[in-house]
Order: sequence, then structure tokens, then C-alpha cells
Amino acid sequence: MTLKRILVIAGSDSSGGAGLEADQKVIAAHGCYAMTATTALTAQNTLGVHDIHHTPPDFVRKQIDAVCEDVGVDVVKTGMLASPETILITADAFRRYKINTTVIDPVMVSTSGSQLLPETAISTLIQHLLPCTTLLTPNLPEAQLLLKTAGLNLSDPQNVEDIVSIAHQIQSLGPKWVLLKGGHLPLTHGRVVTTQDSEKEVVLNILVGDSGVTILESPYLQSKNTHGTGCSLASAIACNLAKGMSMVKAVKKANLYVEAGIKTAVDLGQGSGPINHFHSVYMLPFTPGNFISYLLDRDDVQKPWKEYTQHDFVQSMGSGTLPVEKFMYYLVQDYLFLVQFARANALSAYKSSNLKDIGRSVQQVVTLQEEIQLHIDFCKGYGLSEADIINEEEDQATTAYTRYVLDIGMSQDYLALQIALLPCLIGYGIIAKRLYEDPSTVRVGSKYWKWIEQYVAEEYREAMMRGSELVERHAEGLSPSRVEELAGIFIHATNMERGFWDMGLRAGEEGK
Repeated sequence: MTLKRILVIAGSDSSGGAGLEADQKVIAAHGCYAMTATTALTAQNTLGVHDIHHTPPDFVRKQIDAVCEDVGVDVVKTGMLASPETILITADAFRRYKINTTVIDPVMVSTSGSQLLPETAISTLIQHLLPCTTLLTPNLPEAQLLLKTAGLNLSDPQNVEDIVSIAHQIQSLGPKWVLLKGGHLPLTHGRVVTTQDSEKEVVLNILVGDSGVTILESPYLQSKNTHGTGCSLASAIACNLAKGMSMVKAVKKANLYVEAGIKTAVDLGQGSGPINHFHSVYMLPFTPGNFISYLLDRDDVQKPWKEYTQHDFVQSMGSGTLPVEKFMYYLVQDYLFLVQFARANALSAYKSSNLKDIGRSVQQVVTLQEEIQLHIDFCKGYGLSEADIINEEEDQATTAYTRYVLDIGMSQDYLALQIALLPCLIGYGIIAKRLYEDPSTVRVGSKYWKWIEQYVAEEYREAMMRGSELVERHAEGLSPSRVEELAGIFIHATNMERGFWDMGLRAGEEGK
């Protein structure tokens, strides 16, 4: 899917709630690429506009040319155009670059009442820009100002029919579509104009165009956080149009986006605060390919992970002081454990519909078979036959851990099973590598050096890589809540691994 390009020609808002700053947030939230031509700089905050510095119109033209001649444009959205000269330059750019989809937000007066477009520029807007406008998005005061400037009859609307009539009158000035925003005129549930705050219950946005009249009704929201709603709505529509939506669908979705932005806004500043532009956007706490690193770096993982990978059982193997009978008990249980893990990896292959993933899971089973054979060879060196191992009863720790993993595999998805398998897969490699590189680890004459070498061998490293790649690839696109659920599985499986070492140290006690 190609990245849709939105050029915004508008003024900036130093407080970040409206203007170019809001536009860019909206465009980013919609997964599109924002470009800007700055028409004016404002010194403003939530209380009002303190000053405006107009960008020289010729420099605005240079910005537009630079963008159009290089990156290209799918949709143009305009906001505060600041002057008649800038309006003419904008209209000329539409013709020169054959820009066919334009969303014009006729910003004239700020929410706080500041004049943002000189009266002399309104006629220029009507004459030169509206005829090449795909969608015009005035609020009611802006619509009234446009009609007054155009010399059309105007009276204050009293009902829905009056509002629709105003929208049609605006359309007669040139734009293909008009979205007349009703935020300044809340209505009762019966859609009647009221001056009583207690009766203000709905807001109507009226869309008129090729498909006739579409009335979008939203609940009237008692909120001070409405700064930049017009900018945000127009930019959301521009993004939706760039993605190929019909006008009606693009407007409906944008309407819902802004409504949610008002509902979820957090109070900022002393006056009219901004909406929440990112209410439907979340950021994963890890970059692609780094999910496992993220898990290991979590505060709630580090303690159980250290207890597992630096367990006394492991340390005793490194120092060569682990009693042989404890190691043998662990080894027999690990054989029984690996049989169940082979089942879990076979289940993993079954749960996948991707041939490559199926193949990798099968390879993991093959690696486990080789690991099991090494366990058998180990045990033979201590007088235990394969039959002795197979006939050994599972320890409760073995049963608890392996059945937990299989239960995750049966009850949850493919990735959850991979996460349940992960502490064993990568933990053994990490433990062995640390012991292998530690100069204090006993090598000569150690009964456990062969075990350490087994888990730093190339074959096991490849198995770790295969399993890690499976996890990383499937971790892309997770929701934040799912990340937390998977972290919980990882922590539980890690604690089970620690319990497995505990079992080894208990061997020989209580009749074992």
C-alpha cells in the first residue's frame, strides 16, 4: 500500500492544538504523510491569539512548489490562508499541479474570536478558490460571513431546513461539496434551535453534494477541549479521501474521529484545550525485531529471569560442585520434559497455516530429538539405560511445567505457545554461553562441561535463532494489552524453569 501524501497550506499554532500542528498529528494518526506550506506564524495558546506574523506570499509559493515538484501530492488541505495574495497563489498551484482533490477549511475567525482572515481576502476566496474546491468545511459563522460577502440573503437558522438551505447556498458559490459544521448551533433532540444550555443535546453536520443531503448527528459534548476541531476534522477527511473513500464515508469516519477526540481529551491550559488526536493510535514499547529484548528488559521479568539463569543449580555445574545424583535426577526429568516439549512444538506446527513456520517448528522437533539422544548418552555413562529413563515417573515440577505449556498451546494462539516455549529455548543458550565464557568455570575433569558445550554448539544456536525469529515476526502488530498478556506467559514459564532447577537441587531429599 502506497503512503498517501497530504499537503497542508495553513498557519501554525504555537500551542499545538490547532493549525499545522494539529493537522500533522491528525495525518500521522491516519497513517498518511504530512507536508506543509506555512502561511502564518501565530503566538497563541488556549486563551487566545496574541499576535500573527504573515509569511510572505512568494515564500508560500516556494514551499508549495518544493513539495509538489519533488514528493508530489494526493490531497491538499488548507486552513488559515492569511491574505488575498496567498489565496491566489494557492488557487494557481491547484491549476498548475493539477491537484484535483482539495479540502478547504475557510479559517476566518479563531475559537477565541480573533480575526484570522482579512475581510478583503474573503471575496478573493469566493472568486478564485471555491470554484476549484472539492469540499468546503465552514462552521456556521464562517458560512454566514461567506454569504454576506457574496451578497446573498441570510437569516439566522431556526431549524434543520434552514441549516440545509445555508449549505446549499454555500455550494452555489462553487465547491462540489459543502460540510456545514453545526458545533456553534447545538439543537434539542427534536432538532430545534435552543438557547437553553439544559436543552442542548445534539449537533448536526450537514453534508451536501452529488449524493444529495447527508445529516450527521452527534451528541452535544459539554467540553472546553474543542480547540482545533475544525482543523482536525478537515485533515481527517483529507486523509480518508486520499485512501480512496467516498465523500460520505470519509466525512462520517472523520466525524467519529473528532467526536472521540473530544471525549478522550485531557485538560491542557487554562482555556479551550486541544482534542486528543491519538485516541486510536498506540505505540508498542519495542521496535520491530526487538520483542525478546524488550521482554528481558522488563522490570517484572528481570528478577525471575535472574533467579532462573543464575540459579544455584546452574552455578554449581559451573564450579563442578553439583552432586552427581542431583544432576542425574535432573537429566532424567529433562528427558521426560523434552518429550513433552517435542509435542508442544508439533502442536505449534499444527497451529500454523504458514508453510515456512510449519517447517521451522518441525526443525525444532528434530533438534529436540538430537538433544534427547544426548541425554540418553549422558545417562548411559552413569549406568542408566534408555528403558530406565522412560520408565521413570515424572516429577510434579516436570508435569506442572510441561502441561502448562501444552495448555497454553491448546487454549491460545500460535504466538502464545511460542512465548511459553521461549524461556527454555533461549535460557539454556544464555546460561551455557555465560558458563562457557566464565574463566572460573571448571573445564578439565568436570562432569558438566559436556552439558555446557552442548548448549553453545552451533546446532543449538541455530535452534535458538529459529525460535526467536518466529517470535519476532509474529510479535509485529500486537496490541498493548496482548503484549502484557504475553509477558505474563513468559514470566510464568520462567518461574517454571526456576522450579525445574529447584527440583534438581531437592533430588535425594524426601526419598528422592
